Amino acid sequence: MVDGATSPVVTPLAGISEVADSIGSFFESIAEVRLLPLLLGLVCFIVYLSLRSRAFFNVLRAAYPTETFQWRRIWGAYIAAYGFNNVIPARGGDVIKVFLVKTSVPRSTYPAVTAAMMVEAVFDLTIAIPILIFAFTQGVFPKPPEFADLGAFDLSFIAANPRLTLFVLTFLAVGLLVLYAVLSERARRFWSRVKQGLVILGDRQRFFREVWLVCFGGYLFRLTAFWMLLEAFRVGGSVRNVLLVHGINAVAALMPFTPGGAGVQQAFMVKVFAASATGATVAAYSVGQQIAIAVACLGIGFLALVRIFGFRSFKEVIAAGKEHRAAEQAGGPVG
Repeated sequence: MVDGATSPVVTPLAGISEVADSIGSFFESIAEVRLLPLLLGLVCFIVYLSLRSRAFFNVLRAAYPTETFQWRRIWGAYIAAYGFNNVIPARGGDVIKVFLVKTSVPRSTYPAVTAAMMVEAVFDLTIAIPILIFAFTQGVFPKPPEFADLGAFDLSFIAANPRLTLFVLTFLAVGLLVLYAVLSERARRFWSRVKQGLVILGDRQRFFREVWLVCFGGYLFRLTAFWMLLEAFRVGGSVRNVLLVHGINAVAALMPFTPGGAGVQQAFMVKVFAASATGATVAAYSVGQQIAIAVACLGIGFLALVRIFGFRSFKEVIAAGKEHRAAEQAGGPVG
């Protein structure tokens, strides 16, 4: 409190009503969605994920050169996890991916598989940084100090609780250091397995050829998907709009509190495209793109679970993963 005035309070639920309104706008305008660009956009997005899964497969081959395993199982795990992440917050689909990949690669370990998943982030950084620089220089992308005013739940919560956020991050960092000191021998074994998942980074030519270039090919399909979806929802496809959407997705990826960063995406898109389309059109697009991608990936991911892995539900995968991890830690037989 300053000079008798009460400090403004940012509600942690800010942005939920805006997302609900956008969902309503989407269903009200669903008849106006162009079907052909929508379908082409979704096909391109699935191709993008498929190429990303191939790059991940190449990372695993470098980590386990003497093991034999199938790309289709890695592809199925990748698609299923992405679909699950679009409906469950905090990237719960990554848990499914780690389990399915671990059981698909003989003699693999959870730390190595998890580390292998991080290799793609090297490519993502090389793309996201120039894209974000471009987005922030266009005059429509909100600056970091303005993030809290966008009404997104994720950003509003962090803005309303900066000390809590800093405390949690500090607590986690200190906790990791303490665990490392207490469990030093286990930690050494753990890091040796982590390094195994990162082996391909030690061969720059192989990383560039089998990961970076493959991911870049997928990236071009992703941009094409965004272009088609912008056309489908009548916002208008252009190089500038596609790069702005990519920038928005890069920011949303850092906010795991809502499925797929939906709240952040919706808030940013309404702000960024305010001058190029009506509010109702942008609101319908911001949610419609998320729903369309989520439904397509969730459907294909579920089929992959059934046809490739023999599971009948995501819940069954999670239960099997818990049993597998418990049996492995107990030193018993694992399936």
